[in-house]
Amino acid sequence: MALDPTDPVSVLGISSSPRKNSNSELLLQQVLEGAEQAGARVEWVSLREVTLRPCQACRSCEKTGECVQRDDFEGLRNLMIAADRVVVATPVYWMTVSAQLKLFMDRCQSLWARKHRLKRPLPPAANPPRLGVAIAVGGSKVGEMFTGIRLTMRYFFDVLSVARVHELFYYPYDRAGSIREHPSALQEALALGQEIGRRTL
Repeated sequence: MALDPTDPVSVLGISSSPRKNSNSELLLQQVLEGAEQAGARVEWVSLREVTLRPCQACRSCEKTGECVQRDDFEGLRNLMIAADRVVVATPVYWMTVSAQLKLFMDRCQSLWARKHRLKRPLPPAANPPRLGVAIAVGGSKVGEMFTGIRLTMRYFFDVLSVARVHELFYYPYDRAGSIREHPSALQEALALGQEIGRRTL
């Protein structure tokens, strides 16, 4: 079926910071605001407000493509599958993503199983290509802190059949709200949101 060029792009934002109005969350909000300005349909969730159990490594998903646990994961997974753009924001803890995001990613093993074990990868988005945005903010002065996050995010987005990943990585901003002191970070996030919120790239 042909796509309706008037259909808005759907953008899902996922905040994984345990701290409300954290630096990563402020950047996420800017991206979503920009996307909305561009005409996108925007939705966002905070992982600190949902119930997710850790992966039990039972490997049941390798047979069915579904996680046997019943909590908020299924709803979040469905939102991701339906989204044309997925924006994931995390603080940097111990040179990697937050515990909340790592737990969620581990539960996405069922999507990995669909793609690699069952050969049922996610279909392309309704408004192709499906794009991903990785946002990370760290408090230390070690620039290499993003090396592990970059690899983890790209592997995660690959499972979602994301065609291209944009990155917004900033440091050293630790105190809540201190990202506002960066001369251009908020504007860069807004501009990226405006870009990904358009139907045609």
